[in-house]
Amino acid sequence: MRDVPIYDAPTRLFHWLFAGFFTVAFAIANLVDDESARFSLHMLAGLCMVFVLLLRIVLSLVGTRHARASDLVLNPARLFGYFRDMASGRGQEWAGHNPASSWAAATMASLALGLGITGTLMATGGENGQLKDVHELLANGFLAVVLLHLGGVLVHALRHRDRLPSSMITGRKKLHADGHTPIRSMPLAGLAFLALTGLFIGHLWRTYDAQARTVDVFGITLQLGENEDGHAADASEEDEHERR
Repeated sequence: MRDVPIYDAPTRLFHWLFAGFFTVAFAIANLVDDESARFSLHMLAGLCMVFVLLLRIVLSLVGTRHARASDLVLNPARLFGYFRDMASGRGQEWAGHNPASSWAAATMASLALGLGITGTLMATGGENGQLKDVHELLANGFLAVVLLHLGGVLVHALRHRDRLPSSMITGRKKLHADGHTPIRSMPLAGLAFLALTGLFIGHLWRTYDAQARTVDVFGITLQLGENEDGHAADASEEDEHERR
């Protein structure tokens, strides 16, 4: 077996940042009351999650071989064949994404974009019961896909006794075949990925108004919850209306 570089630095950074931002957003959504000032962190983490996803979409067009969208195997027949071969113990060796991880990646990306769209609509004045229900459904669907993905990784690691889970840390896989071309690690691209993410987080930090609970995202003001003076403002408007 050969220890082959497969995943470049920006791909690995995306993987862990994407997972981390989702974990923070989902945990806060389920543990913190949405009227609490701390709930704003849920939306801020969600914005960061979508931002790194957009960077990853760029990488899927210009990145190294296994970072590209063309590396995904999204043929349903290949997926069924993959599970059949796994069950029979005749699993094929995949350098990059296998059919199951391909479908998981594509599904999570689609759900994350849906979360970003519905979250933005709610934060720009379009909040209603149905939109909130759709947002929660997408979040629960995302969690389900994550759990299925983790289960698949565990089964793969136990069956093949390889270091698949660590490949997203080291970027390397143990492979039998000699036909796999090593990819470049691209550490500078990884630093650029981190720098852009840091700049975006800094932008959110600078434009976040804790009292009004708003943040500016490229000229768009997002309302992250009820501001501290919200109830008082409503009462003032009612008094003014009565005087008229």
